[in-house]
Amino acid sequence: MNEWNQPPGGSPPTLEEVAAKIRQQFKAFKGRSVLIIAALAVVVVFWTAWFTVQPEETGIVQRFGKVIRTAGPGLHFKLPFGIETARMLPTARVLKEEFGFRTVASTPGEKTRYDPGGAYKDESLMLTGDLNVIDVQWIIQYRIEDPIRYLFHVRETPKTIRDITEAVMRRAVGNRIGSEVLTTGRVAVASEAKNEIQKILTDYEAGVRLVTIELQDVTPPDTVKPAFNEVNESRQDKERTINKAEEQANREIPKARGVAAQSISEAEGYALERVNRAQGEATRFESILKEYLDAPQVTRRRLYLEAMTGLLADMKGLYIVDQDQKAMVPWLSMESGAQPSVQGR
Repeated sequence: MNEWNQPPGGSPPTLEEVAAKIRQQFKAFKGRSVLIIAALAVVVVFWTAWFTVQPEETGIVQRFGKVIRTAGPGLHFKLPFGIETARMLPTARVLKEEFGFRTVASTPGEKTRYDPGGAYKDESLMLTGDLNVIDVQWIIQYRIEDPIRYLFHVRETPKTIRDITEAVMRRAVGNRIGSEVLTTGRVAVASEAKNEIQKILTDYEAGVRLVTIELQDVTPPDTVKPAFNEVNESRQDKERTINKAEEQANREIPKARGVAAQSISEAEGYALERVNRAQGEATRFESILKEYLDAPQVTRRRLYLEAMTGLLADMKGLYIVDQDQKAMVPWLSMESGAQPSVQGR
C-alpha cells in the first residue's frame, strides 16, 4: 500500500483523487493554523497591553503620538498592538551633566574615578575678562519637573541643557578677571550661572528645575601652571603681610587712642581744677578784702596769726640767736605737751 491506499501494481490515482487529497490536508492544516494564530494574538495582546513604571519614574502614555495621560509607579494597562505606547522618565531622580571631565563607571565597592581627558578640553577651556585662559570643570544637577514639557516642548532637551549651560558659564567667567574666578569668585560664578540658566529653561518651557551647579576644579592650563603657582604664592605673601600689618594697626591704634583720651581727660581735669581753685582764691580774696575794709587792724592781725600758725605748725622748736652769744638759746619748745620756757637777757 502506498500513500494513496492503492495496492501494489495498481493504477495511479486520478487527478480528482489527488485534488481531493490536497483539499483534505489543507483543511486540516488550516484548522491548526487558526489555533496557532489565535494563541499568538492572545500572547501579543497580553504582552502589549501592560507596562510597569519603576518607583523613580513617571510614565507618559501616548495614543498614536498624542499624550493621553501620565502614570505613576506600579503596573498599568494600555491599548495593545501599538495603539498606545508608554515612555518612562526618571522624574524622581537627580540627573546631572558633566563638563570638562566624565565619571568613569566603576564596579560596586570601588572609589569613583574621573576621566579629565583632553577630549573634553573644548568644554572647559574659557577666556576670562583679563584675556587669560583657565580650565573650568563643573557639573549641573537637575530634576525633570514636567515630563510632558521635557519630552515635547524642546527638541533634544539634554543637549539643549548642555548648550545653554556652556554658553552661560562662558559668559559668567568672561565677565570676571582670572584671579577672581580662580580664588574668591567661584561661588558667585556658580550662583549667577544657576539663576540665568534656570531663567532660560523656564522661558523655553523645558520642564526642568535646576538643583545645583558646582565648580569642581578651576585651574590654569597645564602649560602655565608653574608661573601661576609662583604668582599665587606672591599674592599669598602679599595677603599675609597685609594681614599682619592690619593686625598690628588694630592693636596699636586703639592703644594710642586710649593714651590720647587719657591725656585729654587728665588735662581737662587739671584745667578744671585750676579754674575752680582760681575762682575759689578770687572769691576768698574778695571776702577778705571786704572784711579788711570794714576792720583793717583786726583783719591784719588775724591774717598774721593765721600765717604764723601755718608757718609754725611744722616746727619742733624756736631758737633765738644773738650775735654776741656763742650758743643757741631755746626760746619756745614746740613739742606737743611741752611747757613753754622763755629765756633771754
